[in-house]
Formats: sequence, C-alpha cells, structure tokens
Amino acid sequence: MPPSAQTVGNCGNTVESTYAWLRLIASVLLGTIGSVGIWSYVIALPLVQADFGITRANASLVYTLTMVGFGAGAVVIGGFADRFGIVAPLKGAVLTLGMGYVASGLAPSPKQFALANLLIGFGSSGAFAPLIADISHWFTRRRGIAVAICSSGTYLGGAIWPPIVQHFIERGGWRQSQILIGIACLVTMLPLLEMLQRRPGHGSEGDLHVAATDTRANLGLNPYVLFGLLCIAGVACCVAMSMPQVHIVAYCADLGYGVTRGAEMLSLMLGLGIISRIGSGLIADRIGSLATLLAGSVMQAAALFLYALFDGLTPLYVISALFGLFQGGIVPMYALIVGDYFPLRQAGTLVGLLIMSTIVGMALGAWMSGVIFDLTGSYQQAFLNGLLWNLLNIAIVLFLMQRRTRRLKFA
Repeated sequence: MPPSAQTVGNCGNTVESTYAWLRLIASVLLGTIGSVGIWSYVIALPLVQADFGITRANASLVYTLTMVGFGAGAVVIGGFADRFGIVAPLKGAVLTLGMGYVASGLAPSPKQFALANLLIGFGSSGAFAPLIADISHWFTRRRGIAVAICSSGTYLGGAIWPPIVQHFIERGGWRQSQILIGIACLVTMLPLLEMLQRRPGHGSEGDLHVAATDTRANLGLNPYVLFGLLCIAGVACCVAMSMPQVHIVAYCADLGYGVTRGAEMLSLMLGLGIISRIGSGLIADRIGSLATLLAGSVMQAAALFLYALFDGLTPLYVISALFGLFQGGIVPMYALIVGDYFPLRQAGTLVGLLIMSTIVGMALGAWMSGVIFDLTGSYQQAFLNGLLWNLLNIAIVLFLMQRRTRRLKFA
C-alpha cells in the first residue's frame, strides 16, 4: 500500500478509510440541506416580485445578493477552516443560514428582504466550497470521485428542494416557507456537523503538496497568473450557467406553461447534474481535471444554443435534461484543479476564492438576464449572451490545455 493511502496521525484518521467515506456521506447530506439557500428563491421569485411590486431585474438582483453572500462566505469560511478546522466555522454558517431565512420571511420591504438573502447566501456557502476542500484531505487515489460526490450535494438539493419549496409556498405562502426552511436547516445541520470533528493527519498533505508542485511545473505559468485565469474562466462559465438555472421557472411562466412546469424542469436539470458530477469525477481521475473541464464547457455551450432555438414545452424538458447532464461536472473541476496545481494546505482559501468567482458569474449572469428581459421582453437574447460568455471560458481552458501539452512535449 502506498504511503499516501496508509494511516496518518492518530484517532483513526485514515485516508480513504471507512471513516473517510462516512465523512463523505455526512458532507453530502450537509451540502444537500444547505444548498436550499441557492435554490429556494428561484421558486419564489415570481411571487416575491408580485408581492413587492418590483421589476424582474430588481427581483433578480435579490438572487444576485444571495450569490454575493455565497461567494464571500466561501472565502471567509474556507480561510477559517484552513486555520481552525471546519466544524466551528460551519456552525457559524448554519446559524447565519437559519437566521437569514427567518429574517427574510419577516421582511417588510424589498431592501430588508434582499439583505436577509445576503445572509442566506453567506450561510449556505458553508455547505459547498469548505466541504469540498475538506474532503480532498481524506482521499488521494480516488480524490476526483470523492470531490465530485461531495459537490453533488448541491445538485441533489437542487433536485429535492424545488418541489418541496413549491409545496410549502402553495400551502402557506412564500413567507411561511422561508421561516420553515430556516428552522429545518438548524435542526438537521447542526447535529450532522458532529460527524466532522476529526481532523486529518499530515502525511497525505505532504504527498499531495509534492504532486501539486510537480504538475504546476507542467504549465510553466506563474501561480498568480494561473489562478487569475481560472477565476476569469469561473466567472465566464457561470454567467452562462445562470441563465437556465435561475430563470427557467420565470421563463416557463412567461411562456404560459406555469411555474410548476419550470420547477419540474429545474429539478430534472439538477437531478441529472448529479450524474454529470459523479461521472466527471470518474473521468477526471483518468484524463485529468483540465480536459474534463473543457469537455463540460463545450457541451454546456451546445445546450445553451439549443435553448435559444426552441421554446416548446417538450423541447424545454429535453434541453433542460441535456443541460443538466452537460454542465453538472464543471464547477467541481475547478476544485480539482486547485488540488492539482496548488499546495493542499491552501485548499480552503483557494477553493473558496475560485468558487467565489463562479458565484460572481452566477450573480452577474442572473442580473444580466433579468436586465435583458426587461429591455427586450424575451429571454432569447439572454441565452445568446450566456453562450458568448461560455466561449470565453472555453478559450481560457484551451489555452491552459495547450500550455500543458507543450510543456509535456518538451519535458
């Protein structure tokens, strides 16, 4: 057995051990529950807009603030996790998430509602990037699939939460739904955090640090330049990704299909995204994270082009399914790239910063799509706008792939 797969430290902290897999299960559950902060407002958006009497752009701006909070939380919580371990920062995140939901349900004005959603985004971020960075400490040979499975909690939540939120809204209104969600997060997530009390040893981190140093040399880029390019790519791909994910419910309502059909498409999209994320993890363990990112980006662009061409009910279901299968593995690849090209001891901070860039893209794309709709009365140009941003992402990944190929050829 290679050293990286042997027991490290005391207290049963074994890389790829039974405990590592149990920790992964707990992380997936936390990610599934905590991801409600991303998806619940997508369902409530048309009703909130009508209740407060605001424009679609202003209603979309609330989601943008949620994503701003999510991105900031990923960096802050990830930094604290690198220094103090993951449990204490995540407890603070869960408390923030619960309080944000309760405050949003009681908010008397759009401004206060938006500020409450900023808290929701910050708290929800603890259930994504910090968990992904943490689980990478517990796996070596199967790190790609472990990170992919961990990140699937967000999409699993995206498949489960929309119909639940829609049911709560139909029964008691969106305000009561917000309050119930906040209480549910507190009751379920705090006990699950006890599963993450153990901390990894140091043997595997050293091995992966050496691996990261070796692979980084293959690109021949300054680490700051590489990280900057990855952040730009993250923004670009998620501006494109946000159009269907954030606006599909409102899009279906505008087409006369109803919000329920839109919620079903969102659940289908994100449910199939789980398959995409796990499949991408398996592929990345074989062909590498950069190549897998390129494949996912190209296929996402193809799906966006189909959205711009067809708006029938059946085609939208089919395209939403394809979109989920194509784009689900994109964001986890950025976390894997950090592990491949940067020291693992910086994983929490760097993954948090990179995830923040993807969230900036989601926030920017959600707002841009709302503005385009207000200006044109249609989402067709918004889909094309997303496609252009997607092409920028593809160009950056191609550049990095070419650098890697060139360096390997002359090594």
